[in-house]
Amino acid sequence: MAAVTSVMRAQQIMLARVEKLLTEFKLTFARYELLRLLSFTRDGAMPMASASSRLQVHPTSVTNTTDRLEDAGLLRRTAHPTDGRATLIRITPEGRDLVERATEVINREFFMDVGLTPEDRDNLIQILARFRHRAGDFEPSAR
Repeated sequence: MAAVTSVMRAQQIMLARVEKLLTEFKLTFARYELLRLLSFTRDGAMPMASASSRLQVHPTSVTNTTDRLEDAGLLRRTAHPTDGRATLIRITPEGRDLVERATEVINREFFMDVGLTPEDRDNLIQILARFRHRAGDFEPSAR
């Protein structure tokens, strides 16, 4: 129980720090994640179902997040060109600009120093990678 509680509390602390930085951009972490994901794609778009899968969240969460971002003019829905059942979500130039500015702040104000020594950080990454792999979250990369 101590391990689970510690991991969950650490996640809450980290999320709160990131969310605080995102308030100046009027973004939540969920909205930031979706914009960041779209900005990494070749053409800034992907099917909503793919976004749900990649972010590992329920499709309803992606729909709600998309609604908010669309209302803010940061992304838009379009028809999929070859699959009539699918909807694409596409980042707008305003969304791309905002996520880049937010990323600069998060990188500078949080990711550069999350409060762990380099050794603790590396150990934590290794421990969590083993845990996630055993849970079937991903396949380890070949070295």
